[in-house]
Amino acid sequence: MITKAYKLLFVGVVGFLGAATLSSCEDFFEQESDHVMFDDQHSLNDATDTIYSVTGIMKKLQNLADRTILLGEARGDLTDVTDATSADLRNVALFNITDDNKYNQPRDYYAVINNCNYFLAHADSVLHNSRNDTIFKREIAAVKCFRAWTYLQLAMNYGQVPFITEPIMTKEQAEQLENGTTRDMQYICDWLINDLTPVAEDRYLQLNGEHPYYGDIGYKTNSTLFYFPVRILLGELNLWAGHYKKAAEWYYRYISQRNGDNSTYPTGTDRIEWANANWTGIVSTLSSVYTETYASQGELITMIPGDSIPYNGNYFELRNVFNSFDPVTNEWHEVSLTPSKSLMTLSAAQTFCVYQDGDTIYAPQDVGFDDYQQGDLRFYATYNEGHSYYNNQRVTTQTIAKYRTRNTHIWRRQMIWLHLAEALNHAGYPRFAYQILARGLSNKVIRSEVIPYYTADSTWIKSFDFPDTRYIARSTTATTGTPNMQGLHSRGSGLSYISKYYAMPDDTTITDSLARIDYQKDLVDVMIADEGALEFAFEGLRFYDLMRMALYRNEPAFLANRIYARRGSNEVNAMKGEIKVDLNEPRNWYLKWGGKVGY
Repeated sequence: MITKAYKLLFVGVVGFLGAATLSSCEDFFEQESDHVMFDDQHSLNDATDTIYSVTGIMKKLQNLADRTILLGEARGDLTDVTDATSADLRNVALFNITDDNKYNQPRDYYAVINNCNYFLAHADSVLHNSRNDTIFKREIAAVKCFRAWTYLQLAMNYGQVPFITEPIMTKEQAEQLENGTTRDMQYICDWLINDLTPVAEDRYLQLNGEHPYYGDIGYKTNSTLFYFPVRILLGELNLWAGHYKKAAEWYYRYISQRNGDNSTYPTGTDRIEWANANWTGIVSTLSSVYTETYASQGELITMIPGDSIPYNGNYFELRNVFNSFDPVTNEWHEVSLTPSKSLMTLSAAQTFCVYQDGDTIYAPQDVGFDDYQQGDLRFYATYNEGHSYYNNQRVTTQTIAKYRTRNTHIWRRQMIWLHLAEALNHAGYPRFAYQILARGLSNKVIRSEVIPYYTADSTWIKSFDFPDTRYIARSTTATTGTPNMQGLHSRGSGLSYISKYYAMPDDTTITDSLARIDYQKDLVDVMIADEGALEFAFEGLRFYDLMRMALYRNEPAFLANRIYARRGSNEVNAMKGEIKVDLNEPRNWYLKWGGKVGY
């Protein structure tokens, strides 16, 4: 038997019917009477209703999976279009996104949000079992996180949007919202921070888990991976809102509490590297990036699951966007997005170093390494190009190893550490941030390399507790215990903390201490941006990272110049000619729809 809640949430509280080009409320917040199935007295106090409601919201999140990655990647500087790119995706890459573009569908975000609002308005948050435990507290927490993540996506992509936290059940309510005040990123983040902070502080959730567990779903996929951890969300919201110290605190709390109080979640030591200073043999343990199992020290944190076959309705296109071979049809095709010239240049510009026989040895530059082995090796590990034969024709092939899966990966461990570095840098502690990039954190590192430079803030800095017995960095010397930490740059460029080419930026001629910190912050910002490109290429973070940094720096060119140069420095003017809007104007970074969403 299908319950009312199940039927409603899979069909959708909000219909959003009609042609996308219409500007009336009939298109954006249209209410079909058949979808308004509950009276004001209905409450989701039945376990079956509640479980189906949560999984129904998860199903609606699937509609956002592809575009979450493509809107973040196609508009950045790390990918470029091909002759096979669809018109809609090409227009995304060229910032020519009209109301009828399939990636410009705000209704899909509001379908998630309105279902979350309905659930939160009707779920019985005070129902208890015989042990007086709150039955649905974890479901409520999970749904609040679904709503917060979805609103953050709306704000990142549209800039200012209608904001509603109560369910819309009638046409009159829809009209009122559509014609009401829109809210910007700052307002939305601050509201959601206030909404989620009690969830993160709730001791019941801390002891019993912040989300429900529905076992393995689909092809033996742990459903724990389908949720958005509240502490990461609070880190992200505070980072976008400009509350940098708070953002750092929340990222740290996730790291230190992910596996229980006083637990660890270090960067790990997975990497790809040359086996020796003769530059022969490459060894990689980066396969953890692609693993879709949940473990206490696992890399993947959150993903949106997709169907394995197209006709099931939520078969994601990312695998075929980035890879030439379709494992369902067993056919070859030309890809839609390919690595940009600027990504290849950035990767090759890094200097790989090894420590051997007491010496730091650097890989030579411009010696003709094959297959993108020059510089940082992460691009080499991720990208493969070649040729194959299909229907008696020779075809050019591309494989992006990150897209072996049918699922969409949203968050993983290295993102948390890199965003912690960004928050610390923007908060005024560039040396703290640099250590995450170069060495990895432990209390010993913090005591020797961070606190001496910020003595006035030593109490706050010491609140980031990384016990030396549990956070052990890779080193050139013997250590007690097995290393589980490294600088993020070491994942592809060798043992970075000993590299003279990856030193902490500084200028001793600047005598004013605040001016010197500002100088360091500016250059560490660039290091963080470059590290984001090297580590997260093709994963959908790039455009948003550039946007956030450009806004923080009050420097639109920080974003614009990189995107204009995606095909190489010689093609900047040509790229400006194809991108019809001026990217030095921040309003042009955002999508618009129907005169009702966006700037």
